[in-house]
Amino acid sequence: MLALGTKAPEFELYDTVTDKTFDLEALKGPKGILIMFICNHCPFVKHVNSEIAKLGEEYQAKGFGIVAVSSNDVENYPDDSPELMKKAAQKEGYTFPYLYDEDQSVAKAYDAACTPDFFLFDENLELAYRGQLDDSRPGNEKPVTGKDLRNAMDAILAGEKVADDQKPSIGCNIKWKQS
Repeated sequence: MLALGTKAPEFELYDTVTDKTFDLEALKGPKGILIMFICNHCPFVKHVNSEIAKLGEEYQAKGFGIVAVSSNDVENYPDDSPELMKKAAQKEGYTFPYLYDEDQSVAKAYDAACTPDFFLFDENLELAYRGQLDDSRPGNEKPVTGKDLRNAMDAILAGEKVADDQKPSIGCNIKWKQS
């Protein structure tokens, strides 16, 4: 896992929603940035989609940059193609960019392992939180609240240190291209 305090790796990616290219600097907000590695086909992502859409809208208004990135191999997983990413973003009501990491370099730079995987950086672009949204999983009957990630974002907003006790995210492995 990427170590807490690590500076956010730079990137420049295509946004499937606006058909524009964005870099880290353009996406960060005055309070920091949340980078979510997601995809269209993963049941874990589908389980939390409405919460990440709600969280995005709520915390963008509080000064965070919010962005989703899909790094999956679209040749073997065509449901994650840029065209379908755009449709998914519109269907789910994402108010944030949904970026396509075609060469998977961003997922590698962030040590992203699964979908969903959440990386929260503070106003200095230092990693403050990496881990799960909350304890809810498909089939475990726990409500999707975003509690763990919301607590981390609220701590940054309050000028407090984010707790070091962070549970890793659980989901589908990123679908890496075969070399």
